Amino acid sequence: MNAQQKDIVTAGMRGASWDNHLMDRPYTVVPYALGTEDGQRTLGFLFTATGKERTVVSLMHPREMSVTHYMVPAVLDAGCACWVQGPRSIGNDLRLEHEIALFDVAAGMKHLRAQGYENIVLLGNSGGAGLYTLYNQQSLLAPEERIQNTPAGRPTRLTELDMPVADGLILLSPHPGQGKLLMAGVDASVVDENDPMVTDASLDPFSFENGFDVDTGQAHYDANFLKRYRLAQIERVRRIDLRAKEMISKKHTARKQFKSGAVDQATRMLAAYSPIFHVWRTDADPRAWDISLDPSDRKPGSLWGKNPFASNWGSVGFARLVTPESWLSTWSGLQSNAALDKTLSSVKQPTLLVEYTGDQCTFPSDIAEIFNSIGTNKKRHVRVRGNHHGLALSRDESSGRAVAAKHIIEWLQNQF
Repeated sequence: MNAQQKDIVTAGMRGASWDNHLMDRPYTVVPYALGTEDGQRTLGFLFTATGKERTVVSLMHPREMSVTHYMVPAVLDAGCACWVQGPRSIGNDLRLEHEIALFDVAAGMKHLRAQGYENIVLLGNSGGAGLYTLYNQQSLLAPEERIQNTPAGRPTRLTELDMPVADGLILLSPHPGQGKLLMAGVDASVVDENDPMVTDASLDPFSFENGFDVDTGQAHYDANFLKRYRLAQIERVRRIDLRAKEMISKKHTARKQFKSGAVDQATRMLAAYSPIFHVWRTDADPRAWDISLDPSDRKPGSLWGKNPFASNWGSVGFARLVTPESWLSTWSGLQSNAALDKTLSSVKQPTLLVEYTGDQCTFPSDIAEIFNSIGTNKKRHVRVRGNHHGLALSRDESSGRAVAAKHIIEWLQNQF
């Protein structure tokens, strides 16, 4: 990379999560556009400090492009190369099916093996953990044992996919999977999926009667309410699952009719129709507002902020706009395969789990379950003060990112 290209890259890094001043050593970053085995494209960036690294750490998220990820400098400081990859649809999870996203991961893995790296470590941060642990699970299976169809019924073709196996895993502030995360956060008081204003008052988590204080933005829920609320959350997810499956069934029926011969205009349109729907009110996990539940160092509020009315009813939120296929594969806590409780038992490689103790997205009980589910005995769990993104919990303390980085550097150097 020439000086002008490097200036462009570093200029972009200054405004994001990368602290460019931390990179006090010369480094090289080279972009690669890779083809996937299903004919799509994925983009990755390879960071090296010496060009002689034998181990590479791979970073990827199923919905985001994290070129400026804050752990890139730490990986280089550990003496490793760092590969940062984006999914085929960066910033848009409208059609995200995790089983198909494995083709993107595989393209990156094959590229890194072709570059000659002896060890590849998968670093799954937040939602990246669900993607990477699903890939790891499937890569360790015989091709004929892999997932045959997505939850929507689409053939995955994973039996035909070359899936190089990773040599280690790092789980950095992982959550239990996007579906499990959403099921814990969906507002159970929603009555009508087509009208986000209609509410079952007996299940409203943001009413005074059920324990929420609007003035303080905090809550105290009793055990009976929580039990009813958690069961109702599962029922809401199940209703959305049925809605998604009905949409898919109508489309498939119309396509079969269309292929069978002459059909009317309405059937022709339905066969081509790709439905999209909203999922409102998905930021209502009681643990976010009642911090006596599953206590930790976190502050009241969710990953989206302190005001539940803005985050729960606002236009920005998890799973706000989905297809039936992406809902079932990614956001359904009942259907998604990218759930850590389904994938972690397959892990055989050395694994480091980094927990931020003030995380407003993953809670202590989640982390305990994640650690216990990891299939290998070669695992380590470290706890670091910080929020979900590793930022400081108060103004008078340093960022947790630096502490987490030290743990990752030490672990990489000891293992590889």
